[in-house]
Amino acid sequence: MSSFPSRRRVLTTGAGAALGLGAVGATATSASASPDTASAAAARHATGPEETRTLDELYQAALKEGGKLVIYAGGDTPTQQDGTKAAFKARFPDIDLTLIVDYSKYHDVRVDNQFATNTLVPDVVQLQTLQDFVRWNRQGRLLPYRPAGFSKLHKGFRDPAGAWVAVSVIAFSFLYGTAAVGSDAPRSPLDLVDPKWKGRIASSYPHDDDAVLYLYSLYVQRYGWDWVARLAAQDVQFARGSNSPGVAVSAGQKAIGIGTSGSAVPSSTSATKFVIADGHPFMAWGQRAGILKQAANPTAAKLYLNWQLSAETQRKSFNGWSVRTDITPPAGLKPVWEYPNAHVDGFPEFMADRAEVERLKQTFALYFGEVKGEPTPGVLGLHPGA
Repeated sequence: MSSFPSRRRVLTTGAGAALGLGAVGATATSASASPDTASAAAARHATGPEETRTLDELYQAALKEGGKLVIYAGGDTPTQQDGTKAAFKARFPDIDLTLIVDYSKYHDVRVDNQFATNTLVPDVVQLQTLQDFVRWNRQGRLLPYRPAGFSKLHKGFRDPAGAWVAVSVIAFSFLYGTAAVGSDAPRSPLDLVDPKWKGRIASSYPHDDDAVLYLYSLYVQRYGWDWVARLAAQDVQFARGSNSPGVAVSAGQKAIGIGTSGSAVPSSTSATKFVIADGHPFMAWGQRAGILKQAANPTAAKLYLNWQLSAETQRKSFNGWSVRTDITPPAGLKPVWEYPNAHVDGFPEFMADRAEVERLKQTFALYFGEVKGEPTPGVLGLHPGA
């Protein structure tokens, strides 16, 4: 095993890791205590019953409204939401749906700029940047609305007044190609720093995607910065886009991928295995969606949220996890919030502490180098979908 300079030894799972990761709670608390304007407070406290109209009734109302819908969705490739779009169009063929995929960290500032220039494009925002929904709610930018089934959502996956809801569960961990690793499969993140995997690992940059950053921060808390230094010596192939590690493994280019999504549903036919190990960290969150108060097509936006949260749609979750408490996961899985090592409540707190996020980004850049490569969804400019 390699040895490392003493300055790295200082930043292990003890005081050093706590120093690097300990400011989350204070910042989240101070952010939540920010003063509200009277209008934002009134919007936040506005309540109403859950939607009682059926999907078909909402569909007809959306057509009368104009039949258009624009969604900004977080993701890694232009086609990543094609399945969602196809399923929605199959159910509601006459809705003119425009669904734009980009990194959430670009979509959120794009929307902020559109607010500032009075050029708002989307009706719905569906993003990984969870802190933006809290901020937009304080600013009175979101439409309080409770879709059908709102009361069935896990309490952490809904704003009490309906300013936002989580429409899907996403989990990040590591995965491996079953043929590539054979009988010597890595069982936990600790195994990833074994020299036998040198040159055989792909990862998304933790300092380019905040969910991957949180996953890596959990690794630091559990294993220390020594683990990061050992991983940095593994000749890891880093790339932009959290889809990239899975692509590299599926294509046979690498044996292991870190910082990517996957399904923990047991499968004997899959060429890859997504690893969730007892006692070892992974991370999961509810991808939030909200209707913008200035939306040009609010009824179509309501139709979309009701469709996403419907039991029929939720049962088709690719990873087996639903945001609803009344939908039982497939055999072998528990609801995601019952996994303490998924840190479902931790990710929103982490995202609220932007100063700590920035410190961690720059620290990982010291270990892994600066982020390189074009954004995988492309360069979309100020007003995509307009």
